Order: sequence, then structure tokens, then C-alpha cells
Amino acid sequence: EVQLVESGGSSVQAGGPLRLSCKASGFSFGDTDIGWYRQAPGNECELIAVIGYDGTTDVEEPVKGRCTITQDNAEKTVYLQMNSQKTEDTAVYYCPGGRPNPIMDIRPGDTCPGRRGYWGRGTQVTVSS
Repeated sequence: EVQLVESGGSSVQAGGPLRLSCKASGFSFGDTDIGWYRQAPGNECELIAVIGYDGTTDVEEPVKGRCTITQDNAEKTVYLQMNSQKTEDTAVYYCPGGRPNPIMDIRPGDTCPGRRGYWGRGTQVTVSS
């Protein structure tokens, strides 16, 4: 069974760090892209960062300079390190992957989770000022 399980979300104070984890199973980890998306109330599903099958990474502008995406192939886990958290970072965070590739499948107006690939239940991040 293909699964991607997000964890690490919690309530934190603005300015603090947080590390999210995404544990994958049931598919060939490293053969597909895995990304981080977030869903805030009233907002669209927003892409945060992507790590490609070849290990290349991309972090989107809203969190550029504050977030880093990494992976541990042996543990089949993708991490999202978030620093200098802001209240606008409050959202449910998802790490879709697998096949068909869900990355870039989200369209304007869509909400998370998407319908392509595999999505977990997400992990809640709440940032207070």
C-alpha cells in the first residue's frame, strides 16, 4: 500500500523553527518527485517546495530563504525545515508523491489534498504571534 505520512506539525510562536517529516512507503522512493504543499483556510492549495527524483530541490518564493527541503533515502523520509515562522505559515501541510506524479497538478482555485498521486492526512502547523 502506498503511503506518505506527514508528521511534526505543532503550535509554535512566530519566529521559531519547525521540522516536518514525510515518511514514504509502498513505492520506489527516489523514482518520483515529492513535494510539500500547504492549505490555509480560505486559501488555495499552495506549493512550498519540491525535491526531485534526482535530488534537485526547489523552494517557492513565499518561503524562500526560510525553508529547506531534504531527504533521507535510507529512511524513505523527506523533511521540510522551516525557520523564522510567520503567522501566515499557519496551514495543514501535505507531502504528496508517488505515481501518477501529483507535483504541479494543483490548479488555481484548487484545495489540498489533490486527486493525483498519493496524499496523506497532512499535519497541522499553527503559528501564533
